[in-house]
Amino acid sequence: MTLSVSPTAEGRATVVIYSGGMDSFTVLHRALREGLKVYALSFDYGQRHARELEVAARVCRTLGVPHQVVDIRAIHGLIDASALTDASRELPEADYAAANLQDTVVPNRNMILLSLAIAKAVNIGTGRVDYGAHGGDHVLYPDCRPEFVERMNAVAGIANFEAVTIHAPYLRSTKAEILADGLAMGLDYADTWTCYRGEALACGRCGSCRERLAAFAANGARDPLAYATEVA
Repeated sequence: MTLSVSPTAEGRATVVIYSGGMDSFTVLHRALREGLKVYALSFDYGQRHARELEVAARVCRTLGVPHQVVDIRAIHGLIDASALTDASRELPEADYAAANLQDTVVPNRNMILLSLAIAKAVNIGTGRVDYGAHGGDHVLYPDCRPEFVERMNAVAGIANFEAVTIHAPYLRSTKAEILADGLAMGLDYADTWTCYRGEALACGRCGSCRERLAAFAANGARDPLAYATEVA
């Protein structure tokens, strides 16, 4: 169902944590459909798939959305126990499962990013931060679970003189449901990057690629991205 612009949103704004991936791409457009002034915020934390930042910058230029990339690579040594931030580690090439999940966990990532986004919101006088945690991630990553979002939301309400609300519109949705919403909005997912490898083409083998491809298959749609590995 296509989202309409809310007349009550006039003059309001939000900070969207925008990685350049499918979920945050959909969240960004959903906020725009609400009629909100959107400030996109991306983070360079030394991720191997930094290509997502290039995609995010391109989308924001096209949309005319203010976009800030925050360089937090100085904390890399604190969060490098992950295949996403340590190039010497082998990236898992299979569906997400207990055996390979731990290799893709970046310690405390969402708490760090949300804290900085909340600071940005307070600094520019907005009362909301949007991010793309979703139901499919609940069994995978602790910092995408409803309990985490609810408690971060409580902290965001008291951490500053101005309360900030954390808005996670897809918190109880699957990736396939997020994609369905975006397709209904007419979004072009060629303007996203999901692969954990920052190469010219998406690999089609890592857990992130496989989850993305499964979402397209569930919607009876073809992924517009080119893949190094032939996909059905």
